[in-house]
Amino acid sequence: MTPSTAELPAPLPPPEKGRPGGCGERTGAQQVALRPGALSAALRHRARPRSPFPSAWAAHPARLCPGGCAGGTALPGVRARGWVKAAKMAQRRRLAEDAGGPRGPAPGSQRAALYVHWPYCEKRCSYCNFNKYIPRGVDEAAMRRCLVTEAQTLLQLSGVERVESVFFGGGTPSLASPHTVAAVLEAVAQATHLPADSEVTLEANPTSAPSSRLAAFRAAGVNRLSIGLQSLDDTELQLLGRTHSASDALQMLAEARRHFPGRVSVDLMLGLPAQHVGPWLGQLQKLLRHCDDHVSLYQLSLERGTALFTQVQQGSLPAPDPELAAEMYQEGRAVLREAGFRQYEVSNFARNGALSTHNWTYWQCGQYLGIGPGAHGRFVPQGAGSHTREARIQTLEPDNWMKEVMLFGHGTRRRIPLGKLALLEEVLAMGLRTDVGITHQHWQQFEPQLTLWDLFVANKEVQELLEQGRLLLDCRGLRCSWEGLAVLDSMLPTLLSRLQEAWQQRTPSPVPRV
Repeated sequence: MTPSTAELPAPLPPPEKGRPGGCGERTGAQQVALRPGALSAALRHRARPRSPFPSAWAAHPARLCPGGCAGGTALPGVRARGWVKAAKMAQRRRLAEDAGGPRGPAPGSQRAALYVHWPYCEKRCSYCNFNKYIPRGVDEAAMRRCLVTEAQTLLQLSGVERVESVFFGGGTPSLASPHTVAAVLEAVAQATHLPADSEVTLEANPTSAPSSRLAAFRAAGVNRLSIGLQSLDDTELQLLGRTHSASDALQMLAEARRHFPGRVSVDLMLGLPAQHVGPWLGQLQKLLRHCDDHVSLYQLSLERGTALFTQVQQGSLPAPDPELAAEMYQEGRAVLREAGFRQYEVSNFARNGALSTHNWTYWQCGQYLGIGPGAHGRFVPQGAGSHTREARIQTLEPDNWMKEVMLFGHGTRRRIPLGKLALLEEVLAMGLRTDVGITHQHWQQFEPQLTLWDLFVANKEVQELLEQGRLLLDCRGLRCSWEGLAVLDSMLPTLLSRLQEAWQQRTPSPVPRV
C-alpha cells in the first residue's frame, strides 16, 4: 500500500557517484541542476553542441546519447509477454476517459509531464557515460511494480491532477515489455487525469524493436517513437559502438512510420572524430528522403570515462574539430529549413506541427515528475502541504532504488527547494532555447514585478546583442533571432549576469510596458 503523502519519508543516504540520465530525443531534463541560485552545467543538453553554437541547455530530462544507447534484441529474462493484456489496459484507459466526458484545463500548478526511466541496456555505446546498466538478467516484474508504485506515490505527493505527456527514456526502454509500459500508463490514469490523446513517447533503437514489438507498444498506449539512428554510415556506427547498421536504421524507420505515422522522431549526431561536412550533409539529405516530421541534431560530447574519450586521449582517434562541427550544424539547420522544418529549439526541428509537447514542458519550465532510477523531477509537493518547487533526483542504482521504493513508496535520493532566482535563471536559459523565446506573459507567471524591459532594455551589453540582431526584445517578449539561436551559449553569461544583478537591486518599473 502506498503511504499517505503526510507520512512520506525521503531516503537521503550519501549521494552515489555518476550522473543520472537516459538516452533519447528528449532534451536532458533528467540532468536538471539541483544547486539553487545558480544554473549548473548539469542543466546542459545531453549531447551538447560546442562553441560557437550553443551547448544545449535543458532540464531532462534530458540529452545525452540521443535516442537510446544500446541495440540488441532483448535483455535476458525480458520478453514481450502480456501484449493482449497490455492492449486491454490501454483500451480501458481510453474508454474510462470517454465515459467521464471532457474536462476543463487544469491550472499550471496541477499539470505536469511524467518521465519514466528504464535503466537497462544490452551494451554500452563507446560515447555514453550515463545512468544505465548492463545486467545479466532483469527481474522485470519487480521493476514494473516499483515503477508503478513510485508513479502513484509521486503523483499523490505532487497533487497533480492532469498528466499531459509521458516519456519512456533510458537506457533502452524498447527492451522493456509492452506490458510494463501499459502498467505504468494504467497507474497514471487511475491516479490522475491522463487524456487519451496525451503524447506518450518511447525511445527505441533500430535493433530492439521489430515490427511486431512496435505494434504491441502502440497497443499498450505509446503514440510517438524516438529512434536513435545517430548515423547512416556503417563505419561511424561501429565507431560509436552501435549494434545496428545503416540498413537496419532505415528499415526500422519505415516500420515505425507505418505504426506511428507523423509521430516518429530521429536523431542524427555530428562532430564525430574524422567526420567531414560534405559526407555528413549527404547523410542528412538521405535521412530526409526517409524520415518523418521530427529530426534532432546533436553534437558528440566526449565524456571522461568513455571508450571514445580514451581513444582520443591516447591518440588512436583524432579529436573532433569544433569548427567543422559548427559548420555541420549551420549547414544542417539550413538544409532542414529548406525542407520545410521549423527549428523550434536549439537541436530540434519539426514540420507539420510535429513538435515534442513533452520537451516543450521542460523548455517552458513546467512541472515534471521523474520516476525510475536516476530520474529527475521538478514540482511543488502540494499533497504534502508545500508551496515551494523542489528539484528531486531518484536513487541511481536500480537495485538500491527498488529497495527504497519497496520501503518508502519512492526512491527519492535528494530534495532541494528552489529559490526564486534559480527558477528565473531556468526560465531565461530554457526559454531562449526555443524560437518563441520568453513572452512577457510567460515571464510574468514567474516574476510579476521585475519585467523583461526592466531587466534588459537599458543594459549596455544586452543592447549590443540587440543591435547585432542576435537578440530580439519587443512587445512579444525576448527571443533569439535565427542567427542568435546558433550562438546562444555566447549570450547566456551576459543575460544571466544581468538577471542576477537586477535581482539584487530589485527596482521594478511601477507600470508594466508590455
